[in-house]
Amino acid sequence: MDNSIKLSHYTKEYIEALSTFQLPDEQLQFTALPRKYIEVTEGQHRVVILNNLVPVGFFLLHATERVKEYSSNSKAMLLTSFSINRVEQGKGYAKQAMLLLKDFVTTEFPNCNEIVLAVNHKNIAAQQLYLNIGFQDTGKRKMGPIGEQWIMSMKL
Repeated sequence: MDNSIKLSHYTKEYIEALSTFQLPDEQLQFTALPRKYIEVTEGQHRVVILNNLVPVGFFLLHATERVKEYSSNSKAMLLTSFSINRVEQGKGYAKQAMLLLKDFVTTEFPNCNEIVLAVNHKNIAAQQLYLNIGFQDTGKRKMGPIGEQWIMSMKL
């Protein structure tokens, strides 16, 4: 694994870089750009994917009531809004970041024992990524804004 990739809690020093993130149109239908989450509510945790301390990706971890829509586990967290900046795609950062996820969550959120997420049934690339790093399809389905979503889970 590339040691230059790290996961970090969001700080104001990342705001400029995150606000310039762009995604291809076909990906924008499945996720949100980081600039949408400059302000968050209690229980939402912004995580920045860094390559040599430069932001290349972003996601949110939720410890909110919203998690109950995806898991009955009171110690689960929900992962949403995962993205890699367009100019940084294809370099393996998404997979490397997801491989760091278990250790990051175990360290930063010791009460959490499961991560859940929803992935659109049309988003094959994301499905493959999540399956390859240890998420499992729970068999549950949820209707999202643009169609059916698969609920996936990874036990910690």
